[in-house]
Amino acid sequence: MTTLATTTDRILSGDRPTGPLHLGHYFGTLQNRVRLQNEGVDLFLVIPDYQVLTDRDVAERLTENVEDVVLDYLGAGVDPTRSTIFTHSAIPALNQLLLPFLSLVSVAELSRNPTVKDEIAHSRQAAVSGLMYTYPAHQAADILFCKANLVPVGKDQVPHLELTRTIARRFNERYGPVFPEPRTLLSEAPLLLGTDGTKMSKSRSNSIALKASSDETARLIRGAKTDAIRTISYDPERRPEVSNLVLLAALCQGRDPHEVASELGDGGSAALKATVTEAVNTCFAPLRARRAEYAEDMAYVRKLIAEGNERAKAIAETTLDEVREAMGTFRRPRLATPAGIQAALS
Repeated sequence: MTTLATTTDRILSGDRPTGPLHLGHYFGTLQNRVRLQNEGVDLFLVIPDYQVLTDRDVAERLTENVEDVVLDYLGAGVDPTRSTIFTHSAIPALNQLLLPFLSLVSVAELSRNPTVKDEIAHSRQAAVSGLMYTYPAHQAADILFCKANLVPVGKDQVPHLELTRTIARRFNERYGPVFPEPRTLLSEAPLLLGTDGTKMSKSRSNSIALKASSDETARLIRGAKTDAIRTISYDPERRPEVSNLVLLAALCQGRDPHEVASELGDGGSAALKATVTEAVNTCFAPLRARRAEYAEDMAYVRKLIAEGNERAKAIAETTLDEVREAMGTFRRPRLATPAGIQAALS
């Protein structure tokens, strides 16, 4: 494992398009991705639209949700000239890697993966589909198609990356060296709770979207759960809801949460929520302005997505050719030229 990235690294990360990204996404991953991009790391951002179907019967408003995520990326500072943004469904060669990858893992290995267990536990379906169990192998294809060698994850996601490493190693041992075994870039990002005191999630309606207006932000924070103690303190174990709001203000202001709590003193929940509202709206005003500017020209945004898809598609086809050669299967034929066609017909 590693916590360092260099300009020779290629990083793969992404977000499922199930709705607009929220503050938890920003402080958890998005802010760090932009930092890595600006340091010169080769950043690939996948929007895994196919994977929406792993825990849903249908993929509702999928195109709109994809565009929402891209707008959030652009607003946060992702530069499409330095990073590659692409959609899962637009890269056929990537998805063809799923079949050989599934042959390298057992059903038991897939079913005991913590990511799969968690997704099944929180699934909104009466019965999960077979696609759910392929989820780890599909994510391995996302990572390995572009030969990413570094993947930012939280501690709870480390077992998933271990399965990706296992697939890469087994493929290389069985067929020959094609894939790197990606390393882990452990995230030290704090866990933000939702406004109801549980895990912040788009599906639980307890999050503050990056694109939220200042008024909407104020309304959501006013309704956030706190406690009856007037003195504000930062004590995540004993006072998780209050501490979560203190932490949010501290993250937005670039300060220590204990310092924020000390300044609020006996101000109570009203003063805490007023401080958090001002901190969030001030911190995210530039992001929201950039996002709104991009949203005025969706033709340009769609062009950026198409260009990212083309770059990812070319890389995936090259990797699939290497896989076919290593496995001894039929390789993608070269495109015929007019001269070649004439020669074949004569």
